Amino acid sequence: MYVKQISIFVENKVGRLAEITGVLGANNINIQAMSIADTTDFGILRLIVDKPQAALDALRAHGLTVKETEVVAVKLDNMPGALSGVLRKLMDNEISVEYIYDFAFAKLANDRYATIVMRLGDQEASAAKLAGLGYTLVSAEDVQE
Repeated sequence: MYVKQISIFVENKVGRLAEITGVLGANNINIQAMSIADTTDFGILRLIVDKPQAALDALRAHGLTVKETEVVAVKLDNMPGALSGVLRKLMDNEISVEYIYDFAFAKLANDRYATIVMRLGDQEASAAKLAGLGYTLVSAEDVQE
């Protein structure tokens, strides 16, 4: 199970994030999760949105460089050590984590659960391994149209 992630190449200048989020808002696209990695001159904005195809279309029409990637989203118990537990299982199974960030979607997040987004080495095998270890994977249908 995968969730579609939108990655956007972003120039590191004042107002660029406001511009991008404005394009999404104007197209009635809701951001579910967000991460940005930056350098002095540019960054990569990673988003989980409710309407990934509409987001791709709107952002490209606005002249932005965007890419769609499939990522794994895992529901975890919302308690100390839960993240460490899944990361140790990945380590024990020699699965690399390229990056990770939190998913703050009300439908999935509550007092009992937290959800994380991960880009893993060998996505298919990694997702199957996590499911086999008893972790609940979040599907695109859970968060996206």
